[in-house]
Amino acid sequence: MARIKYGISNVKYAPVTAEAQDGTLTYGEVQDLRGAVALTLDTAGEEITEYADNIVWYAQNVNQGYTGTLELEELPDAFRTAILGDELDTDGVLWENADAEPKEFALMFQFQVGGDSSVNGKRGCLLRCTASRPSANMNTKEATITPNHDTLNIVAMPRTNDHLVKATCESTSAKYATWFTAVPTH
Repeated sequence: MARIKYGISNVKYAPVTAEAQDGTLTYGEVQDLRGAVALTLDTAGEEITEYADNIVWYAQNVNQGYTGTLELEELPDAFRTAILGDELDTDGVLWENADAEPKEFALMFQFQVGGDSSVNGKRGCLLRCTASRPSANMNTKEATITPNHDTLNIVAMPRTNDHLVKATCESTSAKYATWFTAVPTH
C-alpha cells in the first residue's frame, strides 16, 4: 500500500532541566510551539567506506543525528526566554544578549499519513536539540501581503547516555494518545 506524509502540527518543546552524571537527561514541562509552517531535517554523519581486495570491504553510516530548520509564523517569547536565553523585563521588553547560552530541549511534532486507512498520523520527538537565533525578515506591504516567518536552525544530537536521537509512533501505537504529555522514555 502506498503511503504519503504531509502536514505538520502539534509542534512542542520540552527544555532539558538537568543532566545526570551518566548523561541521562531530565526534561521540563512540554510547551506549545504554535504556528509551524515546515520542519526540514537532513541527516548528520558520514559514510565510512573501507576498501580491500579491490572491493568495498566495509561500509557504515555514522548517525550523528540531524540538522535542519523549523519554520514558524512567529517564534514565541516563551521559547526565546526558556531556550535561547533572551530576557523579558517587567516593562515587556525582550532583550537579546550576545553572551546568552542556549539550552538543550526535546522537539515534538506530528504529521499526517495518507494512503493507509489504519493510520491517522505519526508523532515524533527529537530527544536532544539545540537551536540558533531565528533569522529576522520584514518586508514592506505591497498590493498583496506576503507573510514573513521565523526560521530556527536546529541540531538534533544523540543523547550521551544511550545514543538515542529520535522516537516516532503511529496512531496505532498505545503511546500515541499520551505522546505530548511528556518526552517519551525508552
